[in-house]
Amino acid sequence: MAPVARFRSVVLDCPDPLALAGFYAAVAGGVPKAEDDDWVVLEIPDGPRLAFNREPGYRPPAWPRAGDNAQQFHLDFNAGATWDEIDAAHARVLALGARPLDLEDREEKDFQVYADPAGHPFCLCRIAHP
Repeated sequence: MAPVARFRSVVLDCPDPLALAGFYAAVAGGVPKAEDDDWVVLEIPDGPRLAFNREPGYRPPAWPRAGDNAQQFHLDFNAGATWDEIDAAHARVLALGARPLDLEDREEKDFQVYADPAGHPFCLCRIAHP
């Protein structure tokens, strides 16, 4: 069966589209392109297109889930095959403005959870066999 449409973008609402696009450009690559003050696009090399939309009343989702402001989605990033690579990625995302949400049980889960500067959750994943 033919698809109805082709995937275009993951769009993240946020208070400052250019700043958040810059954060994800530093994490995953690419160059943010501002179409206007309210919309910025990031084409990640060999990855998805992320877009950032200004939302003046934006509230970050609660982690892991809570009430009326529950997480709706999160982004996963392959940060390497070893814990040394994950630890290096951890230091880099913290330096970029991320904050840890869940660093527990990483040996069992093979991922660690963070919030980006606008509060969206994302994971650094250990992928042993990419």
